[in-house]
Parts: sequence; C-alpha cells; structure tokens
Amino acid sequence: MLDHLIIGFDKGLRTLLSQAVAARARPDIAIADDVLDETEKRHAASLMRVNHCGEVCAQALYSGQVLTSKNSTTVAALREAAIEETDHLAWCESRIQELGGRKSLFNPLWYAGAFGMGVAAGALGDKWNLGFLAETEKQVAQHLDGHLNALPAADQKTRAIIQQMHMDETAHADTAFNHGAAELPAPVKTAMRLASKVMTSVSYYI
Repeated sequence: MLDHLIIGFDKGLRTLLSQAVAARARPDIAIADDVLDETEKRHAASLMRVNHCGEVCAQALYSGQVLTSKNSTTVAALREAAIEETDHLAWCESRIQELGGRKSLFNPLWYAGAFGMGVAAGALGDKWNLGFLAETEKQVAQHLDGHLNALPAADQKTRAIIQQMHMDETAHADTAFNHGAAELPAPVKTAMRLASKVMTSVSYYI
C-alpha cells in the first residue's frame, strides 16, 4: 500500500507540475494551422482548458481507483485507460499553448477531489469501481460532443483532437462494461453531473 501511495503522489506531482508526454502523435498533425480571430482563439483555448481539467481529473481518478482496487484485471484496465488519458492531457496542454491560453489555476483542487472519488470507488468493490469508470467516460463523451458543437467552424485542429479523445473515452466505457461494470444508481449519476458542471463552468474562465 505504501508503494502505491508513493507512486500515486509522484504521479500527481508530474500531472500538475510537468509537461505531459504523449505516446501517440497528435491527431491534428496533418492539418494546417487554422486562421482564427482573437475571439475564436480565446473561446477554443477556454474549451481546451476545460478538457485539460477533465484529463487532470482522469489521472487522479484512475490513480485513486488503482490504489484501492483488489482485482488485477480491473487494475490493468485502469492503467491502460490512463495511458491514453495521458495522451489527451499532452494534446490539450500543447493546443492550449498554441491558442495563447493557459491551464486552470484550480487544477490542484480538481486533482484532489477526483483522487478522493477514485479511492472511494475502488474501495466499494470491482463492479462499482468499473461502473464509476464507465459512467465517467460516458459523461465525458457527452461533454466532448458539446464542445464539438461549440468550437469555431474554422478550428479543425482542435476538432481533430477532440474527436480522437471522444473515440478513446467511448472505448474506455465499453471496456469497463465488458469487464463487468455495474450500472450506477441514478442519484450517483446526477451527483457526478453536478460536480462536473461546477468544474467545467469554473475552468472555462479560470
């Protein structure tokens, strides 16, 4: 347990303080630079800041779930998903920089909250742990759908990144259900949506 705590602490520091490194190339690598006005850049950067916060939370969530999960198959699924989430983290961060934006000042707070939820989910048992993962990914995919609709039409580079993220998140949810995820109770789903709403609303601006 101590080893896992140390690893989790180290991962948190690297997530919050260092530049994430992707294992895959950015999905927009073959797309030419977009011509965006300043208003469009600010809006796209704000959307990507929200997505970056979501990826910070994903790293924290998976670390917490791995810490308390007792099932090696579940742990393997969580770690595999976390690798792709690291890609997302790196893609979002680099795109924010290109758009002239910045990361959320509240990232340490988001990380701490998500880590606590992950620890609690893992402690509840395998099917609920996976259920929490599946529901999280489903809600993230819905959230990304909204961003695809909200993006400036000319911003094809950001759109390509979000589309790949959407595909990955949907696949993570499917993997969780294939491993035996339970359907979460409606009040839990609602609470998750409300918590997500607070995070996305604040991080769009700060």
